[in-house]
Amino acid sequence: MALLQADHLTVYVAFHFVLITLLSFTSATPGRGSANVLSLPQPYDFLYYTGVRSYFGEEWVKAAELLEKAILTKESLSRVRRQCHEECVEAGREAFNRLDSEKGSLHDLWTLDWVQQRAECLRFCVGRSVSPAAQLPVSTDIDYEFGSRNPYNFLQVTYYKLEKLQKAASAAHTYFVANPSHLEMRNNIEKYRRMKGVMEEAFQDRELENENHWVLYDSAVQYEASSDWLKAAEKWKECVNETLRQTDECRLQCEMASQRLPEDRGEDGSKSVYEQAADLSLSLLSCRQSCVTQVATRPGRISSQEDFLPTQLEHRHIAQFKAGDVGGAVQTLRSLLLFYPSDHDSLDNLQLYSETLGGDTESQGTQPAQEIVGYINRALDEKKLLYFGMENLDFSFTDPDLWTPEDVVPESLRDNWRAVKENINVRMVEGEKKEEVDDSGFYAGGPVPQMGVTIAMDDTVLNGTNRVVLDDVMTEKECEKILQLATAATSAGDGYRGRRSPHTPHETFEGLTVLRAVKLAQDDMVNQTDARLFYELGERVKVLLHSYFRSPSILYTSFTHLVCRSAIAGDQEGRLDLSHPVHVDNCLLEPETNQCWREPPAFIHRDLSAFLYLNDNFDGGDLFFTNRDAKTVTARVKPSCGRLVGFSSGPVNPHGVSAVTRGRRCALALWFTKEKLYRDMEREEAAAMWAAGGQSVVKNEEEEKEGGAPPARNARNQASRQGRGRVTGARDEL
Repeated sequence: MALLQADHLTVYVAFHFVLITLLSFTSATPGRGSANVLSLPQPYDFLYYTGVRSYFGEEWVKAAELLEKAILTKESLSRVRRQCHEECVEAGREAFNRLDSEKGSLHDLWTLDWVQQRAECLRFCVGRSVSPAAQLPVSTDIDYEFGSRNPYNFLQVTYYKLEKLQKAASAAHTYFVANPSHLEMRNNIEKYRRMKGVMEEAFQDRELENENHWVLYDSAVQYEASSDWLKAAEKWKECVNETLRQTDECRLQCEMASQRLPEDRGEDGSKSVYEQAADLSLSLLSCRQSCVTQVATRPGRISSQEDFLPTQLEHRHIAQFKAGDVGGAVQTLRSLLLFYPSDHDSLDNLQLYSETLGGDTESQGTQPAQEIVGYINRALDEKKLLYFGMENLDFSFTDPDLWTPEDVVPESLRDNWRAVKENINVRMVEGEKKEEVDDSGFYAGGPVPQMGVTIAMDDTVLNGTNRVVLDDVMTEKECEKILQLATAATSAGDGYRGRRSPHTPHETFEGLTVLRAVKLAQDDMVNQTDARLFYELGERVKVLLHSYFRSPSILYTSFTHLVCRSAIAGDQEGRLDLSHPVHVDNCLLEPETNQCWREPPAFIHRDLSAFLYLNDNFDGGDLFFTNRDAKTVTARVKPSCGRLVGFSSGPVNPHGVSAVTRGRRCALALWFTKEKLYRDMEREEAAAMWAAGGQSVVKNEEEEKEGGAPPARNARNQASRQGRGRVTGARDEL
């Protein structure tokens, strides 16, 4: 075992890894504990299963009590382990310190003395608060249930049945954070928001303490998107620190949790004490290393984010530099270089920062942050022992890091290690190609502030970024009124009447603007109420999308257009074209190169696009999204009365409309902009015409408070509750 024979210090480090595992096994073995009353007498898995049985038996009070107690017991067990770990750090310290001066049998005796004192301290500490049964390991099924936050799924319905709506909303929100694609729960949350007695503070993540680094991560990304580099740098600092804290907490739980004895695989049917100790120590080290993956996995996700900590450091040094803190950027960049010492981009940035500092030699000589130095050194020591175990003790280990230096890996394992690393890199590159970044500043997932409106499809279902389909935005009666308006305007000689579509010779195209509708209404050629509804629908859509996409700034309506496309009878056979070819709303799409040029004649000021459908009594006419190649369809949306499709107008959302082969398809097309200069002046003229006639209208952008809604605190934050409603029960959807 050449790795451990260099000198006494190396031996003691190895002993530390081996013996600390023995400690974790000993301390977690149920014992008598103290004579004090146990605060955790029942295992949390038993409480959970009993609570679920009560739930299905519709014993709502009992179910709520047991499910809450299961959650609290699990939290308390982790807290006890943490406290006991801190309390027993010094136990046996005197014996451990004497290891450097002892040799031979005395060395072994002092080692055992240290182990026993530490084990006795931990066993007594845990035992005085936790019963022997509550210290036993739980099944993987229970790990999954709590990892997916399923207890809160049961609790939200339980509290609803008990008419404790504030608690029901809190449970629903907590479950949804880890299950963001659960549309029924999202709709439940919106219903809770409208209920009397449900306050905004109810919509808090009860598991936030364990996931706060993701809150900080999302907040930092949002500050970057709005170019607030000072706040972004501050948030990235907090995110790095919280990630390190969460990693340490995970590692501590590895040490304190129950450890199963390794399987006996000796040739003669048994293993020596040292072999078993080595197996246990390697299991502990592997658990500690897996904390990298655990902390880097967002709630509700299966896969972790590769290079999570280095990625944060990369974001942070850029934010620091742009905020003017060049000295801080140098330190963060040097910390990043500990992970990837030869990265060309990082080295180029370091040279740039040094040139920017000029004669500031003190800042140029800034060393990496000590907490990152310690993180790297500890990780490398553990990896060396684990790879030694792989090579010599048949231990299985999956390295969670891409940055691991090749010289840490034994020669006999390097070929396989390189192949695994290459596969990961290939998957990451392919993922980057598939998942584009939307720099629009919108963040899907905000609240829907209109009673009765439900989310039919979100980013996950639509396979994209910043896309949503909302249903029941209009009533059937409202759809009929706008369809009548379209027919009346066409008959009145609008000037848009029945001309050939600019996109296909197989359809006719009819359109109406808000101002034209108002003028026709004043001339009594269309119904005044219908014209006002046309105007107000634009405001309704803007409010919904401003809230759902969490726009950090005010939105101005750029253009509103009532459009009807009609199939030309007898001209549809063999048709292969589209009603509207694939395009991007604010840039010129070039499918051959996957480029999108944001320049005229594109409507470069458009930021958010929407279609509000009025009918479905036609064939074809589906909206579809594609990749930038304009060929690979990623999602389809079928129109129906009151269905609203909203999406960011940039290159992440190429879209088109399939051919209308029978009937007449009508919809409101709307575009919104963040730039006041490009607001729709016709809407203001229409509002002025109504005002001149003594009629009030929905408040327009000029009357809105500048600044719009405040930026959300994180990617899952919800805004204030509006309205009220009524729900009916089911497990997942109210």
